[in-house]
Amino acid sequence: MTNLPAQPVLMSIHSSHVQAFRCATLLVVGTVLFVQAHAAQVTIHTLSDAAPIGFATSEIESALKTHGHSAIRTEAQWPANTSEARIVITTTNDRSTLNALEKTSGETPPVLRAEGFSLRTTGASAAPTIWVIGEDTGGVLYGGLELAEQIRLKGLNAIEPMDRNPHMAMRGTKFNIPLDVRTPSYSDMSDAGQANIGEVWSFEFWTSYLDALARHRYNYVSLWNLHPFPSMVKVPEYPDVALADVKRSKIAFKEDYPTIATELVTEEMLANTETLKKMSIEEKIDFWRRVMQYGKDRNIDFYIITWNIFTYGVEGKYGITDAIDNARTTDYFRKSVREMFRAYPLLRGVGLTTGENMPDEDFQAKEDWAFATYGQGVLDAAKAEPKREIRFIHRQHQTRAQDIALTFAPLVKQPNVDFIFSFKYAQAHALSSTTQTFHRGYAESLGDLKTIWTLRNDDALMFRWGAPDFVREFVKNIPHQPSQGYYLGSDMWVWGREFLNLSSREPRPLEIEKHWYHWMLWGRLGYDPTFSNERIIDLLAQRYSSASAKALFNAWQNASMIYPLTTGFHWADFDFQWYIEGCRSRPGPSQTPSGFHDVNRFITLGTHPGTDNIAIPRYVEAVVANRELDGTTPIEVANEIDKRADAALAQLKDLAQPASTREGASASTTELGDTLRDVRAMALLGKYYASKIRGATQLALYRRIGKVTYREHAIEQLSDAQEFWRAYTTLATSMYKNPIWTNRVGHVDWKELSAEVAKDVAIAREARASTVE
Repeated sequence: MTNLPAQPVLMSIHSSHVQAFRCATLLVVGTVLFVQAHAAQVTIHTLSDAAPIGFATSEIESALKTHGHSAIRTEAQWPANTSEARIVITTTNDRSTLNALEKTSGETPPVLRAEGFSLRTTGASAAPTIWVIGEDTGGVLYGGLELAEQIRLKGLNAIEPMDRNPHMAMRGTKFNIPLDVRTPSYSDMSDAGQANIGEVWSFEFWTSYLDALARHRYNYVSLWNLHPFPSMVKVPEYPDVALADVKRSKIAFKEDYPTIATELVTEEMLANTETLKKMSIEEKIDFWRRVMQYGKDRNIDFYIITWNIFTYGVEGKYGITDAIDNARTTDYFRKSVREMFRAYPLLRGVGLTTGENMPDEDFQAKEDWAFATYGQGVLDAAKAEPKREIRFIHRQHQTRAQDIALTFAPLVKQPNVDFIFSFKYAQAHALSSTTQTFHRGYAESLGDLKTIWTLRNDDALMFRWGAPDFVREFVKNIPHQPSQGYYLGSDMWVWGREFLNLSSREPRPLEIEKHWYHWMLWGRLGYDPTFSNERIIDLLAQRYSSASAKALFNAWQNASMIYPLTTGFHWADFDFQWYIEGCRSRPGPSQTPSGFHDVNRFITLGTHPGTDNIAIPRYVEAVVANRELDGTTPIEVANEIDKRADAALAQLKDLAQPASTREGASASTTELGDTLRDVRAMALLGKYYASKIRGATQLALYRRIGKVTYREHAIEQLSDAQEFWRAYTTLATSMYKNPIWTNRVGHVDWKELSAEVAKDVAIAREARASTVE
């Protein structure tokens, strides 16, 4: 925790016309800031230069400037008696300030948890005091950000008192990090991975990324890599494993690249590399120490998580292999984990998955190896630094939490180690249903242990997604008792710097900046599910002042609902089995040579178990039997998708940018313009899926019943789908690079897939019925 001065620092506003001002108070662990203003000048008095206070203060200064106030910082003390308006920043352990709040008839804060805060206003309207009271540094930071946002949106005269505690304690991101071609992540065999190897070694990238995460209320980053140790530490017992420089392969990858993780980096790739950055291992360690410090200054912790057993970058040195019974490998992993904590004093923890690249091993053998390596390595670090708090994350896919806890008992019992689990809450598709079922049984098996939830977004990669009502309900439905939090991310994407927009200006924005709305919703609603639509609309109005914020909110949400409505009906668990923006998967799951999910696959694939959607075969049998079914029929699903898409397209008509904003060559690159085109693309994709689901249903009815009108309707609907696909891909390819190469579903080529879309019509035309009416 940041050390802060014992005496409060106050922010107070002075003015010859003080009635014109209201002043807010920012509470930061044991510190109170003073703001003085003459006319439009605001002076900020602070006795601390602690980074979280500085970040929050900068946000407040920026907000004040939007209302015409200039901000000046000073260390001058605040007078005990003052008639000026002021901003007070403190914590719940600052009794003198809380006593002052009580004396001014202010309501004292309720019980606050870690990262909780309260906002209060007291005093006369001409000279109010606005109090921000945080439980700790994190609470102060979030209270300061909330205050800055309120000032920015409404000004100093409209501060809303509130009490907030985090709904989920841990709110993080899953970042598959492509450190080097020699130490890859799961996402490296892709355009997103190759484009971002250099970016993850840019300090400027991380400062922008972490600032954005802090504003969105995330408090940790999990870095996922198959074998990060050679690129991040130098193990004394195995010094030659450490890698200098940052390299990328020069190989032009082929469409039929291997699907198994152990084959992701080939000898050919390693023999043809280019150096992106010259760095010694010592410089790399210094780099990540600076990144972790910057994160800590934003209340953001770092974790390193692996899949196991992978030995990329070792290249056979010291007899290390990926064999589970290799004693040298076991020792190397244990020492590498220990060295992670030695090298990085601010590393909050590590995590692992047991099972990857461990073929033919039973459950207990995998867990024994995991404890002998990662478990013992963490114990070594924890015992060497008994005052250091370490978190160990064990990711699993089964309901054997107690068996794992028994194997890891020494770690569970270690006083300074927090042992928690991780579980895929929605498989690979969080954008599928607000009700998930995969955790049932697992949650009950935890006992007193806690878990964090993997929330995978392997769906909305290209287009700017945002459905606040969906995210809010999803978060509320996560079982709270066993939960310690969640992390959001992808295996099919690297959320680094945007690389696809055909008209993007340099430097390109970060993905988290392009998709700010999506990331904001999961972070803010994970912290506070009462984060309201009204506030969100205000934020949209502030960001896109030329547009109707309410219309944009509705259009954006309607178009974004295409994803869960479609994937909730056409359900496949994993990322390689379904990618909605390309209507494809690997050939195996699609049951087509191209990987395209054709009309036949839309008939045969099941529905999400958390929905009441009725799969097409079951619906057809009910029609044949003239039997009613409880649930949402395929036609009703299609109608709802159509309703959402049509509403979005209609609302977009009210959002056309004024002619003045379209003048000049840069008009197509504006953020609002790009956002509106993304919304339109998602709506057109919805029109495609609505028609396809209807066409698939009619085709299945024809095949079962033999009524010709069913086939005619199928042909009509699938022909409509083809037209909507053409409109969708024409718009998409005008905005983004095509094709794109992904590690989970291969190359996604919208133009080539158009030929597959046309085949759906042919399939309907050539269909034969099992019976003829």
